[in-house]
Amino acid sequence: MKLQQLKYLLAIVDNGLNITAAAEKLYTSQPGVSKQLKLLEEELGLQLFVRKGKSLGGITAAGQQVIDRARLILQEVDNIRSLASDYYREEEGVLSIATTHTQARYVLPDVIREFRDRYPQVSLNLHQGTSEQIADMVTANEVDFAIATGSHELFSDLLLIPSYHWDRKIIVPKGHELAALDRKLTLKDLAAHPLVTYVFSFGGQSSLKRAFADQGLEPDVVFTARDADVIKTYVRMGLGVGIIASMADDCNDQRDLAAVDAEGLFPRSTTWIGFRRDIVLRRFMMDFVQLFAPHISKDQLEQTRHVRSQADIDKLFRNAKLPLRGGCTDDIIEAA
Repeated sequence: MKLQQLKYLLAIVDNGLNITAAAEKLYTSQPGVSKQLKLLEEELGLQLFVRKGKSLGGITAAGQQVIDRARLILQEVDNIRSLASDYYREEEGVLSIATTHTQARYVLPDVIREFRDRYPQVSLNLHQGTSEQIADMVTANEVDFAIATGSHELFSDLLLIPSYHWDRKIIVPKGHELAALDRKLTLKDLAAHPLVTYVFSFGGQSSLKRAFADQGLEPDVVFTARDADVIKTYVRMGLGVGIIASMADDCNDQRDLAAVDAEGLFPRSTTWIGFRRDIVLRRFMMDFVQLFAPHISKDQLEQTRHVRSQADIDKLFRNAKLPLRGGCTDDIIEAA
């Protein structure tokens, strides 16, 4: 039994048992209405109407009981829709987000400040972790949104909206020879120095590791960390040359560190914001997404409320021009 069949049933009754008039009211065809009525009667094993030739001459006793209950069912459906609409518009609640240190430290502060101004009655929970830890929080239904880069295989249960691109930057103490180069930096230049980078950067099938391998180079990784600020600390100690996400290039670091552009040395990365397929996106959730990824139009956001596959998301954002996020004075460089 389908709600559509009950809707057709009531339309027939409310239009004087005239199937043609009911079909016009429903903006569908008369044969389609007749077919659904027949299927409903066959499923119930009841004759709902008294028939006079091809016309309906009256309602059977059993038919009247079905009709009465159908009205109650469809009224409850309307009530549920109204409830969902009220819930969607409500400006109170809790929003839980899981993300990495780089996003939490360098990207989200401005987003969260604006969000709090708009929704002071929404409580925000921000959880930090590695991609694996974020995936665990998603699996345990502990968060509404996940924000990360790559690692799509860990998040197959989420719908991922591409949000922005970013490259790497090389950080060295001021006066370092790499900061004094009068040409573009190369991987060979980097391979000649001890390196300090993210703990995941050189594990498994890391794109950074592949970049060196493709040029027949073996990087000398002396220290890894999950936190860009920790990497900077050990660069300041003279432990090695740092490789960080471009967003982590903070203007406050310029007093003792120099940042060297590494665009093109490594594959460009894309950060996404993801949510579970079964989640009901409330208005404040959609506003958060747009604050984080302002290139997304309101129409696209509305469509994301109704898609349930990554293929639909990919199609929706196929031609989207994502911003390229940098650091320090070039926070958002361009659309790419």
